[in-house]
Amino acid sequence: MVSDKKAAASPTRPEVGPAMSGSEILIACLEREGVEAIFAYPGGASMEFHQALTRSTIRTILPRHEQGGSFAAEGYARATGRAGVCMATSGPGATNLVTGIADAFMDSIPLVVVTGQVPQAMIGKGGFQETDFFGMTLPIVKHSYLVTDVNDIPRVIKEAFYIAQSGRPGPVVVDVPKNIQQARTQPVFPRELNLRGYGADRRATDVELNEILGLIAKAERPVLYVGGGVISGNASEALRQFAERLQIPVTTTIMGCGAFPETHPLSLRWLGMHGTAYANWAVSGEFPPKSEQTDPPQKIAQGADLLLAFGVRFDDRVTGNVAKFCETGTIVHIDIDPSEINKNKPANLPIVSDIKFALESLNAILDRQPLVRDFSAWHQQIAAWKAKAPLSYRVTQEVVTSQHMQDHLAGKESEVILPQMAIEMLYELTKGDAIITTGVGQHQMWAAQYYQYKFPRQLLTSAGLGAMGYGYPAALGAKVACPDRQVIDIDGDGSFLMNVQELATAHIEKIAAKVMILNNQHLGMVVQWEDRFYQGNRGNTYLGDPENMKQIYPDYITIAKGFNVPAERVMFKKDLRAALQRMLDSDQPYLLDIIVPYTEHVLPFIPANRSVAEMIWKA
Repeated sequence: MVSDKKAAASPTRPEVGPAMSGSEILIACLEREGVEAIFAYPGGASMEFHQALTRSTIRTILPRHEQGGSFAAEGYARATGRAGVCMATSGPGATNLVTGIADAFMDSIPLVVVTGQVPQAMIGKGGFQETDFFGMTLPIVKHSYLVTDVNDIPRVIKEAFYIAQSGRPGPVVVDVPKNIQQARTQPVFPRELNLRGYGADRRATDVELNEILGLIAKAERPVLYVGGGVISGNASEALRQFAERLQIPVTTTIMGCGAFPETHPLSLRWLGMHGTAYANWAVSGEFPPKSEQTDPPQKIAQGADLLLAFGVRFDDRVTGNVAKFCETGTIVHIDIDPSEINKNKPANLPIVSDIKFALESLNAILDRQPLVRDFSAWHQQIAAWKAKAPLSYRVTQEVVTSQHMQDHLAGKESEVILPQMAIEMLYELTKGDAIITTGVGQHQMWAAQYYQYKFPRQLLTSAGLGAMGYGYPAALGAKVACPDRQVIDIDGDGSFLMNVQELATAHIEKIAAKVMILNNQHLGMVVQWEDRFYQGNRGNTYLGDPENMKQIYPDYITIAKGFNVPAERVMFKKDLRAALQRMLDSDQPYLLDIIVPYTEHVLPFIPANRSVAEMIWKA
């Protein structure tokens, strides 16, 4: 028989706390989950939480817009793998979080979102600042709660963190009416969870793992195609060991950048719409130039006969015409989420499993039963492709036709700064060790192409949703999570402007995240599509001042000055290196406005829903 004293100390017995309000209970629950920082903007329905936060050990960071807070929480989560936490009031405060929640859902990022709600008696009556946030977010959350009993708060918060961080990560919303926040009770903090029907721990069988090795034993041209699941599953080291042991080339999605070191000889970098030509050829085969193609086009060289798709979802930006993607190869697909299996691309061997478990188990089998294969001919073919189509750029006469550059660069074509050049120089100066965030657009693709990622959680970008305005708030979150690391947002002038107000957060909170704006005065990616598919007709893609097109507008240097953030502009290549170094040396947030032409296109480029046969890979 167990004494009461021993029972009280049991690790499974719930802990009873002193009487407190619902808001105090929720903040105490966040502390118990190890939350270090919360990105929270107060309002009428969330003031109770903020009052409790004033007495908490949690660092409360006040964003200047709720969307900035949600993106910052995402940046924190992407940099650490732990759930980021954001908070807002009801109505417009909550709805301003929706883009960040959707972004976390698309990219499988653990996020716990706490929102205030009008009192229960007002729900459904159109009260001031009331929205059905629970219902509104159902399609873009992993799970959500509307708390109707103050005694449920400890259980709900514990479940929210577990759900957000386990299995395939994602966002969880906790909506708390104001009367629940104000109600008092003696909280009971659970130590264990019992979520019926939630199978977060899925593991491949020995039969399935041996089938994979059997397919590798027969393959001549295997390729590892890996995504964000390898990073969120903390499986990068196991992946490296597996690839090196069997000498299988590795390509990633953008979400998977850093899952395998891009400086490694086996790396093909990333594939898809703007991925390397050689990665795309390795998966689907090389085709002759479009002008020389037969109908149907015949391959010059074959692609993968075995595609090991680990922690990926075969999204359209990777596959293009999905029927033509790795058309003749055998596909092994491992993912922890069964809903992804056969959703976009049928797999010959589908396996639902935690990817780290699968890779470590495969390595353990290979320890006992080594598999020796000679893929030297395949490596030679890939080396030839790499030599044929490296990532490259060149200054052309067209670049100086950008009207915002004409007066400055006339006769000085050699001094133009191309976006790719600036990113390459940043990579050199940071020795490839910085955490990079991005907005969305051409600069995002160039940041993924010209900065080589060596470790997981190094490139933080809005991949699935493609949310402009993501870059700088995410950099703030990443810098809060990793204060000793250099964190730089590579952004575009259009994307950065969408959350420019977060410069105030950076200054007031002393968060030394940097931003390098590649300023071409246009919505560059849309301009590229206009050039390719709309005969260059401009449909509201110019962001400057049409009455003075030679002026840089808006003036980010003046804007940054208003926020007390150091800033400078650079236009000539001769000034770039020193300017980048000053940005990196600053111990404050810093804005570097780099003027670049709008005439550059991101290459390679596979047009949407097309195949590798139609890839444009050189100018």
